[in-house]
Amino acid sequence: MAMGRPREFDLDKAVANALRVFLAKGYEGASTAELAAAMRIGSPSLYAAFGSKEGLFRKAMERHAVFLEPILQHALGQDTAFAVAERFMRGNADALTDPAKPPGCLFVQGALRCSDAGLPVRDELATQRVAGEPLLRDRFARAAQDGDLPARVDPATLARYVVTVMNGLAVRAAGGASRAELYEVVDMVLALWPSGSRDAADSLRV
Repeated sequence: MAMGRPREFDLDKAVANALRVFLAKGYEGASTAELAAAMRIGSPSLYAAFGSKEGLFRKAMERHAVFLEPILQHALGQDTAFAVAERFMRGNADALTDPAKPPGCLFVQGALRCSDAGLPVRDELATQRVAGEPLLRDRFARAAQDGDLPARVDPATLARYVVTVMNGLAVRAAGGASRAELYEVVDMVLALWPSGSRDAADSLRV
């Protein structure tokens, strides 16, 4: 049996270049021609390797998830709930403003709105935006059991709050906010962080 023609480009590098385009323009805003040009391949090679633009986008999502995963895992390993939230938010702020790539987060700005054809991508991105929330919830639940958080603070709500802030930081970063400006928001969140006291718990509800 004759062997097929070997691929003539670096797949990982091609996906990395496509990710930059998707970060800058979103799923539907990025044309196949733009993607192929960024990847330095022809459109036929793009389709042969990934099947479709959606297939390429899913590979870009996988790469983006691999990039973000260490930030969450490092945060979850911190000693206190406060430190978990701080490391998670500051780590994401650093990633969102990395000068080596377009600002923002693919999961947040990839496809907030799209045509019917793009609905599967939009739904997958919505899932990815909250993928870390259950892990944060479980970590905050352990913190509450250890007396590190007030008993009246719901771990699920607190995790949702932190993830919502992180997604908001992504929007601000995509709009041009600097790392220092994102840190100022993180500082405000941390200033209101609940400790084991009644007053701190109440401050979270204001």
